[in-house]
Amino acid sequence: MSHAKENTIDAIVTAPIHKAALHRAGYHYPGHTEIFAEQCGVNNYAMMLYLGAGENLRGQYGLAVVHVTLHTAMKTIFEQMTTESVLAKIRLADGFMRRIIDPNDHPPHIGVCSLNPHAGEEGLFGDEEIRIIRPAIEQAIAEGLQATGPMPADTIMVDAKNGKYDAVVAMFHDQGHIALKLLGMYRAVNITLGLPIIRTSVAHGTAFDKAWQGIADPGSLLEAVRIADTLARTSR
Repeated sequence: MSHAKENTIDAIVTAPIHKAALHRAGYHYPGHTEIFAEQCGVNNYAMMLYLGAGENLRGQYGLAVVHVTLHTAMKTIFEQMTTESVLAKIRLADGFMRRIIDPNDHPPHIGVCSLNPHAGEEGLFGDEEIRIIRPAIEQAIAEGLQATGPMPADTIMVDAKNGKYDAVVAMFHDQGHIALKLLGMYRAVNITLGLPIIRTSVAHGTAFDKAWQGIADPGSLLEAVRIADTLARTSR
């Protein structure tokens, strides 16, 4: 990592990490993302899954999914979700897609997920949409960002697949991961946003059940290298 911080290398691509093994070794981090953030001294960061344009996507520039909360127990999501954290992820999603989209084409269109079923149904199924998510979207719009929502998570990804959104802000890990991986499990790439360096990774785990058998699909790792190269070129 020091080489990337000193600009002697242009990017870092990481392989999968086994979180339980990491903890057993005495490193109590949820994963790579948090390690990189700490080493780079940043607090405003996010994990993003990115799927390049191609099969299953109508959008010209692919699809990014940024997560407000990440590797955490479901019961702690409500503690970590704030208007500020949602707004920060909208900004990070916008910033990344501006590196991908032709500036002469269109500004990034960002869809923001709800937390509760049916986007809370006007507070009937929860009021986080009213209290937390909607004010973040309104602030993003006031800043000139093209943000829409909060939209029900079970429909927003259909619209994103069809090209309505360039990026989606998900409220928690599986809300974003499941949908994107269904669209392209072995083409998806994990990118850490908010770092002063470029870091990409695979979008899957260690798959110990496939190790040393010659049957693992290297597609995500190859795509992670390609995206790292693309980002390094656009940052120069």
